[in-house]
Amino acid sequence: MSLASRLGAALRAQPPAPPLSDSAEIDRLYRHWRVRVMYAMTTGYALFYFVRKNLSMAAKAITDEFHFSNTQWGLVLSVATIVYAFSKFFSGVVGDRANPRYLLALGLLFSACVNLVFGFGSGLGFFIACWALNNLFQGAGVPPCVRLLTSWYSPREIGRAWGIWNASHQIGGAVIAIWAGWLVSHYGWRAAFWVPALVCIVGAFWLLNRLTDSPESMGLPPVEVYRDGAPAGSVADAAAPFWSVFRQYILTNPWVWIVSVANFFVYIVRIGILDWAPKYLQEAKGFNLKEAGFSLSGFEIAGVFGAYAAGWLSDKVFKGRRGPVAVAFMLFVIACVAALFVVPRGQVLTMSLVFIAIGFFVYGPQMLIAVAAADFATKAASSSAVGLTGLLGYLGATVCGVGTGWLADHYGWDGVLWFYGIAAVIGALLLLTTWSRRPA
Repeated sequence: MSLASRLGAALRAQPPAPPLSDSAEIDRLYRHWRVRVMYAMTTGYALFYFVRKNLSMAAKAITDEFHFSNTQWGLVLSVATIVYAFSKFFSGVVGDRANPRYLLALGLLFSACVNLVFGFGSGLGFFIACWALNNLFQGAGVPPCVRLLTSWYSPREIGRAWGIWNASHQIGGAVIAIWAGWLVSHYGWRAAFWVPALVCIVGAFWLLNRLTDSPESMGLPPVEVYRDGAPAGSVADAAAPFWSVFRQYILTNPWVWIVSVANFFVYIVRIGILDWAPKYLQEAKGFNLKEAGFSLSGFEIAGVFGAYAAGWLSDKVFKGRRGPVAVAFMLFVIACVAALFVVPRGQVLTMSLVFIAIGFFVYGPQMLIAVAAADFATKAASSSAVGLTGLLGYLGATVCGVGTGWLADHYGWDGVLWFYGIAAVIGALLLLTTWSRRPA
């Protein structure tokens, strides 16, 4: 059997095993695997950030060495963002029919190998092509995690479970920011790609050991039956023909499209703050770089708590309705963006509190949109649905990059804040239409 055939066979989802009948054994296995799957996929996706977000910490050293302009370096980032957007969508489609254990591990392994190669590189064309290839493999990070979440956690608890897993974004981003910065300072920019890559290669094989496929592949009942007592025949059939599932749950499902378009506007605010706030604070508010860094330090940390709070509220208070929580959080985002207009120059502490609030409230809807898409598409097409939200989200991020720069040049930073505020309002209005929707 060829390597491609072996790879294809490994990626195929495992078929259902003969069902177990011992309730004590079912309970034991479920308790064991739910914990194991959660810590493995949370660690695994944090590792993806080690070989993606390391680039930002090495950017200045690379551009200084090769004398790239900001526009030239922007090409590296823009091409990679577009590739990542489409990779996330197509990986989502694959993810609904793939074994998440292999898809997550192989995506991390291939991304790590590309990082090793990147560390030997030189020349703008090489960096553009290599980082685009890296982001092609990076798109395989979220979809298998979505499939694991919807397979091992029921609709009544998935908001909280998703909130826990979602912290992997901030954990991975925070660790690599410190680590890669240290590597660049002590050993040069190439070490910031080689060393994390070696760690992630080991991590990929660890994921193969730690993860599994669905409960049904182990002879366990579907999680909806185990946790919620649903009738065994009521669970959507993930083994149905691909095109019929994709057409029914994605293409002709207005609710999946609504939350995906909403994600376009949510990402404008989220990525705008991440990418442009340091420059905004220095130019519009008179901060130095240290003060700007301090003001933004709580943004991502607050996002961890905001995402979990949003998931808990949507599960416990609103019984699976994501819309009310997402809309309420977006209203606070709008208020926080408006506050940026009036915070006086030089008010570091006040500005820090505003950015903490934005981080807390913007990461709630960002997470809930993915949960809602999975809810509306059912377990049969959850990965594809979340892939679509990712595609629209990162297209929003692309528009945000170009749009923010153009507005800042032509209308100043007040024009940028109006852009973010209007995007937040449109996102809130779209999410408002899902107010009464529950999981399908």
